[in-house]
Formats: sequence, C-alpha cells, structure tokens
Amino acid sequence: MEVISGPWSQRQVRHWLTGARIPVRLAVLAPRGPLVVSLWYRFDDAALWCATSADADVVQHLRSDPRVGIEVAPDLPPYRGVRGTGRATLVPEDGARTLSDLLARYLDPINDPLAEWLQGRADDEVAIRIDRLTLTSWDFSRRMRPQEPSPILPQLARG
Repeated sequence: MEVISGPWSQRQVRHWLTGARIPVRLAVLAPRGPLVVSLWYRFDDAALWCATSADADVVQHLRSDPRVGIEVAPDLPPYRGVRGTGRATLVPEDGARTLSDLLARYLDPINDPLAEWLQGRADDEVAIRIDRLTLTSWDFSRRMRPQEPSPILPQLARG
C-alpha cells in the first residue's frame, strides 16, 4: 500500500481502513462506461477483501480489466476518507470464507435473518482481493461539524 497524498499518515490510513464499518465504493471499467458498486470489505494490512455473487456484473468486468478505483468515505459530514486505485484478483475458493468474515464485521445480531439468507448463498460467492493500493486521504473534520455522532467510524489519532 502506498499513500501518495493527503493529511493522514500511512498508519492513519491503515487505521481508517481497518476501523471504518462502511462499504467501499468500487469503480470498474465496463463497456458502456464506469460501473460503481458498493461492497462490504475487510482490510488485512495489504489488501481489501470483498465478496459478491459469482455472476455479478462487477465480477464479469473484473475478468476483462482488473484495474479499480476505490473510495472508503461516509456520506455525512465531517467529510473524510480514503480514495485511490488498486488491482483486483478474483478468488472463488475464498468466497464463502470472505462472506462469513464480512457478515461478522458488518451485521449485528438484530440482522441475523439477513445474515442467514446471505450465508445460504455462500456457495455462489467469489472473493475479490484488491491490492497494489495507491491511496490519497482527505479530512475536513477541523472545518466541519458532524451532523450526528457515528459509532461506525474510527477516531483517528493525529500523527
């Protein structure tokens, strides 16, 4: 992972990617133009891991061109986050395991019915590993007040 610009250090970017419980926006090239999808992810210190159905449009496009754009940022102020580029690899044999990891990361017990439904489709999942990350950060926290406290976003230590 290479951090090329922005106010956050590499340690802070890693902390953000590890702690933010929001989807990654993933942009891929498609025949009729860019396709942007939001996927749950986990960060393992070297790559982002996502899971989706093996017949999803994004999977088909990644087979043609593995280059991706990514953004991990909330929709509410204060605006801050990480964006950049990477290279995707499809890993079908890790689809079910990655889905299980993502369900544990994103869903609380109140959403067990959704987790059970998704887990019932695990055999059709493919993992997407995004590495060769080149990232930029931005953070307007000092200039903007939050609309409401967010328990799903990490607090960043300065430095």
